[in-house]
Amino acid sequence: MAVSVRLFRLGKKKKPFYRIVVTDKRNKRQGDYIEQIGYYNPLKDPAELKINKERLDYWLSRGAILSEGLKKLKKII
Repeated sequence: MAVSVRLFRLGKKKKPFYRIVVTDKRNKRQGDYIEQIGYYNPLKDPAELKINKERLDYWLSRGAILSEGLKKLKKII
C-alpha cells in the first residue's frame, strides 16, 4: 500500500483550513484517511501549522511520501 502524508481541505469557500493526514495514495483528497497528525491554518497571521512530529517521523520511516503541498510548507516554515 502506497501511503502519503497530505493536506485534507476543510472550511468554507475562500476560508480554507487544512488537516494534515496520512492516507492511501489512491484515495481522493477528501476521502478516507488513516490518521490525522496535525493541521494548517493559512488565514491566521502568521500562518498556524501544528504537526505531531513523532507520528510524522513514524510514517516517514514506514515509507510514507510527503505531498507537494507539504513539501512547500516545510520550506516556508
